[in-house]
Amino acid sequence: MNASYITAGVPLQEAQKALIMLHGRGAGANDILSIARYLNVSDFALVAPQAEGRTWYPYSFLAPINENEPFLSNSLKTVSQVVASVEENGIKRENIYFLGFSQGACLTLEYTSRNADKYGGIIAFTGGLIGDQVYENHYTGDFKNTPIFMGTSDPDFHVPVERVNDSEELLKRMGAAVTKKIYPDMGHTISQDEINIVNALIFGKE
Repeated sequence: MNASYITAGVPLQEAQKALIMLHGRGAGANDILSIARYLNVSDFALVAPQAEGRTWYPYSFLAPINENEPFLSNSLKTVSQVVASVEENGIKRENIYFLGFSQGACLTLEYTSRNADKYGGIIAFTGGLIGDQVYENHYTGDFKNTPIFMGTSDPDFHVPVERVNDSEELLKRMGAAVTKKIYPDMGHTISQDEINIVNALIFGKE
């Protein structure tokens, strides 16, 4: 079964760059697409897969991985299928960007770290690598200086800062250029400051 996704922005077959956007738990593809209006992505194809039942996996991202199976593996496969669809339209991997919020941010980091390569950029609004601990043997490849932004609140009810920090360290060891910003008592949301940073850091290049 092919991944279910919706598109916006420049048609995939015409675009040179694509942004894959992963929604949070209980949300949907249209919700995450709405963030694009605040980003400098007018020349991008926007691709947002829809999770079955509006959740990528049933339990906390900090649960033992086997407890979230087979849903986690199916969700990773969905992202892989979306990437394949983007590449089939002639968009090179270094022009593929990823963005996720909350559960979608966790899935974004998990997929890209399991398939590390030179991507256009990766944005994780409140997320970390998935599992009851960071399993380094799950991750392969080299990010080749891919810019990654990680933003989160301290505290955050769903995502402990410690996991964000541990994820950052692994991403750096895998060759990513990570920018992390922790916001005191921001809440479980996306801030204007985060939008400003990613516009400058990831979408500001010609």
